[in-house]
Amino acid sequence: MTSVFHYYRAASLHSSSKLATLKQPPTASEWCYNIEHEGTLSSEDQDRLKQLLSETFEPEKFGGSTFLKGAVLEVGPRQQFTSAWSTNAVSICKSCGLKSVVRIERSERYQVQDQAAADALAPLVHDRMTEMVYPSGIQTFASGAKPVPWSEVDVLGDGKVALEKFSAGNGLGFDAFDLEYYTNLFVKDLKRNPTTVECFDLAQGNSEHSRHWFFGGKLVVDGKPVDKTLFQLVKEPFKKHPGNSVIAFKDNSSALRGFKFQSLTPTAEGKPDTATGPCPYTSSTRDYDVTFTCETHNFPCGIAPRPGAETGAGGRMRDGESTGTGSLVVAGTAGYCVGNLRIPGYVQPWEDESAKYPPTMADPLSILVEASNGASDYGNKFGEPLLCGYARSFGQRLQTGDRWEWVKPIMMSGGIGYMDHRHITKGTPEKGHLIVKIGGPAYRIGVGGGAASSMVAGDNEAELDFNAVQRADAEMLQKVNRVIRACIELGARNPIVSIHDQGAGGAGNV
Repeated sequence: MTSVFHYYRAASLHSSSKLATLKQPPTASEWCYNIEHEGTLSSEDQDRLKQLLSETFEPEKFGGSTFLKGAVLEVGPRQQFTSAWSTNAVSICKSCGLKSVVRIERSERYQVQDQAAADALAPLVHDRMTEMVYPSGIQTFASGAKPVPWSEVDVLGDGKVALEKFSAGNGLGFDAFDLEYYTNLFVKDLKRNPTTVECFDLAQGNSEHSRHWFFGGKLVVDGKPVDKTLFQLVKEPFKKHPGNSVIAFKDNSSALRGFKFQSLTPTAEGKPDTATGPCPYTSSTRDYDVTFTCETHNFPCGIAPRPGAETGAGGRMRDGESTGTGSLVVAGTAGYCVGNLRIPGYVQPWEDESAKYPPTMADPLSILVEASNGASDYGNKFGEPLLCGYARSFGQRLQTGDRWEWVKPIMMSGGIGYMDHRHITKGTPEKGHLIVKIGGPAYRIGVGGGAASSMVAGDNEAELDFNAVQRADAEMLQKVNRVIRACIELGARNPIVSIHDQGAGGAGNV
C-alpha cells in the first residue's frame, strides 16, 4: 500500500507581475510537496527528505503544515500522468537512499480573499490541459479516470454530413475536397465507417502542415501556369550547386561534410563503440558531419505563446536528433516577427490602436515576451544554449486602407549539431524489426496541431485551438536525448535503422 503526505515551503509566487491586474490579488503563496511512498518512512528518511526539499538558507520557511491562512487556491499536475519534475525528484531520492519514495508532485497554493478571487486567479496560474484545481489538495494519485473509448463516424448512414460534423466539432480542418475524398474512400472502396482515431490520424497526416500540398501543387501566377512547383524552385539552387552537402531535402535536417578528429568517447573494457553505461573515456578518431535545421512554429505561438515557442524549440531539437540514424544537437537560435507592439505608455505614431486581432490569438507584445521566455527556458532546461536571434515588429495601414501586419506571428527556431558520418543514411525497415517509441505520455494535448495550424487564423474555436498546442517537457526530451546518444556512441554498432520524430501533435509531447 502507498500513502501521500505533504511538506510546505513558503514562496513568492503571488508577486508575479501578471497577477497585479487582478482586483483581488493573492496575498501569500507556497509550494506543496505531495509525496507518495510505500511502507513507513523512518525518522532518518524524513530528515533526509526535508534536506532535499527545503531551502538551504531559509529553513524556517519549510515545514509539515501550511503557512497560509483562510481561503486557499491550490493547482497542480493532473493525477493521471507523472510529471518530468517528479521523475527527476524521485531519481534524486533513490540516489540518496530513499527507496520507498514512489512519486513527488509539486503544487502551488495561493492565499485568496474568497472563492470569487480564487476563480479569477485560477486561469492565470495553471494550464488546464496539464494541471487542475484541487479544492481539497492532493490526497491520492489514484485518479480513477478511464480513457474515452473510440467510436465510429457513421458515413454509411449519414454520408458526408457525419464526417463534416465530426471535423467541425474536433477541429480537424477537413475542406470540401477532404470530405468528398474520405467519404468516397470509406463508403465506396472500404465499405465501412471510419473510426474516430482514423479521422484524427488522417487530419494530421494529410494536413498542409504535414504534407505541404501547396508547396508541392501546381503553381499559377497571373493566370499562367508555372512549370515548376514551389518545392522545385526552392530545391533548384541545391541541384545546381550542391557543394559539400551530404543531406538536403530528404531528412529531418540537413548536413554538411565534416572532418576527422580526435575525440573523447566512452569505452567499455578498452574497446570503443561498446559502452552504453557508466565507463571511462578514451581518445579515439571520429569522422563527424555538421547538421543544420530550421523551422517555424507560428500558429502555436499565436494561440499560446510560451508553450508554442517551447515546443517549437523542442520540435526542432527532435528534428536534429532524428537525422540519419541519429544525431546530436549543440546550440540554437530563435527569431520572432509580430505585429505592432503598442507598448503601454510608448505607443508609436504608425501603430493603429483601432486594429483588431483574432479573439483566439494573443496580442503581439505578449507573444514577443512570452515566446522569447519559452524558447530560452526550454533550451536552458534541456541543456542547449540559445546563442543568437532576432525580433521584428511591423504593422501599417496603407493609403488604400489595406492593412499590412504580422497578425499571425512568425516564430523561427534553428539549430546546429553534429553526427557520425556513418549514420547519414537511414536504413530500410524490414519485417521483424522492432518499432520503439520514446518520449512523453500519450494524451490528448497537441493532437490536432497539424490540422489547426493549417487553417486560417481565427477560423477555429478558441478551445480547439488551445488544445491543439503541444505542451513542453524539456526534461523528458533530455531523457530521450540520452537514449539516442547512447546508440550513436556505439558507432558502427548503432542499433537504429531509421528514426523520425512524431510532431504535429503526436503521441510524444516533448
